[in-house]
Amino acid sequence: MSIFDIVGPVMVGPSSSHTAGAVRIGLIARKLLGEDVKSAEILLYGSFLATGKGHGTQKALVAGLLGMKPDDYNIPDSLEIAKEKNVSITFGEANLRDAHPNTAELILTGINGRKLDVTGESLGGSRINISKIDGIETNFSGENPTLIVHNLDQPGHVSEVTSMLAHKSVNIASMQLYRSNRGGNAVMVVECDQGVPEDGIKWLEHVEGVIKVTYLGLL
Repeated sequence: MSIFDIVGPVMVGPSSSHTAGAVRIGLIARKLLGEDVKSAEILLYGSFLATGKGHGTQKALVAGLLGMKPDDYNIPDSLEIAKEKNVSITFGEANLRDAHPNTAELILTGINGRKLDVTGESLGGSRINISKIDGIETNFSGENPTLIVHNLDQPGHVSEVTSMLAHKSVNIASMQLYRSNRGGNAVMVVECDQGVPEDGIKWLEHVEGVIKVTYLGLL
């Protein structure tokens, strides 16, 4: 047991799940997008939808999208800051079934036109799980450097990714493979012990059959 387990996260309250966890969901979504956010449609589910406004969940998610961390004292002013930065924010209800009660779907467009759809769950104690990326199920916490490769479901892509990481001396902590259907779109989620060099990521982006590469460095 660590001191974190006893004391809890350093954060701006009132709730680790509704506030600190929500900030982390927004921050990880921003990092996965890979550029500043131009617009965000934020869809809430369960407790996030029912009580999130009173707990500051909306402000927390937006704060994360703006690059704030859970201990940032500007979190309560995030909606005003987003408006000043001309970041378009809308809220709605997520169309989900049997999801975790603290779930948000973030539909993002970046300043350079990049798009990303991220669904995140706040598990308590500021711990989160990214459960979907662009509609495909995933399962990672964002606590390790994480490489996400969107590709066509074809032979060879796993070996290309693992060979690149080996060449860059990056050790794989875990690898998860997901696909929408056989021969359709697939996602590789690779959690690593070390950061992935930018030139390796750029190389992957040009591999035939790779649709998109997103990378999450340490927060």
